[in-house]
Amino acid sequence: MEARELATAVVRKLRGSGYAAYLVGGCVRDLLLGLTPKDYDVTTEARPEAVMGLFPNSLLVGSSFGVVLVRDNSAQVEVATFRSDHEYRDGRRPVEVTFQTDPKEDVLRRDFTINALLMDPDSGEVLDFVQGREDLADGLVRAIGRPDERFREDHLRLLRAVRFAARLNFQIEPETFAAIARNASRIAGVSADRVRDELSLMLTSLYPRQAFELMDRTGLLAAILPEIKAMQGVEQPAEFHPEGDVWTHTMIMLEGLVEPTLTLALGVLLHDVGKPATFERATDRIRFNGHVEEGVRIAREILNRLRYSNETIEQVLALIANHMKFKDVPRMKESTVKRFIRMPGFDEHMALHRLDCLSSHGSLSNYEWIGRRREELPPEVLKPEPLIDGKDLIEAGYRPGPPFKPLLHAVEEAQLNGEIATPAEAMALVQRLSSGAPLP
Repeated sequence: MEARELATAVVRKLRGSGYAAYLVGGCVRDLLLGLTPKDYDVTTEARPEAVMGLFPNSLLVGSSFGVVLVRDNSAQVEVATFRSDHEYRDGRRPVEVTFQTDPKEDVLRRDFTINALLMDPDSGEVLDFVQGREDLADGLVRAIGRPDERFREDHLRLLRAVRFAARLNFQIEPETFAAIARNASRIAGVSADRVRDELSLMLTSLYPRQAFELMDRTGLLAAILPEIKAMQGVEQPAEFHPEGDVWTHTMIMLEGLVEPTLTLALGVLLHDVGKPATFERATDRIRFNGHVEEGVRIAREILNRLRYSNETIEQVLALIANHMKFKDVPRMKESTVKRFIRMPGFDEHMALHRLDCLSSHGSLSNYEWIGRRREELPPEVLKPEPLIDGKDLIEAGYRPGPPFKPLLHAVEEAQLNGEIATPAEAMALVQRLSSGAPLP
């Protein structure tokens, strides 16, 4: 059973048992916009214990807030009891809630009007207590009630407003926008995990550039990612970057993303993060000496601060560390080209380089060159079976130790360059290297 079918079945069963129940939130918003919801939520007057009684295969996931997870194989739906919220003290959750029987009371405690619509899944009838349908039609993200109160209750709503506006290509209603700007500093009190998840959704959405420009205009960017804010006004050499400063270049690259992986999107955002700290106006032109190494250092700090996984961090850092190597590919040794192409996630390296070029000088000559070489080199040529290994060296009388690694690396280097092709040639090379004799 899919999530929509399960949500409809849940509403029907609740209603059949005498309880008011509706689809609610993002799924209603997306259905009205003609989008496919990622998940479905149900709101009902039934108390949690009643919901669990009706759905034995369910789990209480928010006892204080009346939230029950109803599951059917791979599908699941959150079912929440109508409630009103009391005082918020931690900028995240109310200290107490009161269960209600009136759906309007439940709606009024939600974040934005477009997320507060209720729908009968059978008839399609919509209950709208906050003019949410009007805001959907006008393309507006508007806080319910007093915006400052909504943002003081849950500080993450500051970022969520930006994400919804960017994802839907909406505007933020002026009073709501002004309240975000007034309260932007509160985002510092939100856990890194929650901020990370919102940023990740923005970066992989249809409109990541709009998201980051909105964050900048509201003051959220400076509060969350001052290292990205620092890109603004950092001039670049016009002959390579006619588009403008580092910020503009990065925003154009974000705009060019199409259904990116998270690591590629983060790589685009952070690939030049080392430039502000390494800017230098030399006698001949602007230079950024060491910006790759500095970028790796700064990016590692940012990604660790936001608690990204080690796997994500390592791939993003690899994208940053290698993004300037493309300028040298036609002059690389054959072995270097092969090692470069066989890097993990090389598709992402290629995609970042392509965006980098298209967002600056426009030349794709090196991108096309390495693409041709990649097509020409089958896997067995890119990473051939080793001609010899450590066991062979031991059998030949060499004592195991640290010299093994550089010797075997030199053998592979020669093999990749086409200089040797047999185990005997590999062992002869080892003998020459270990005796200090020069290579032919």
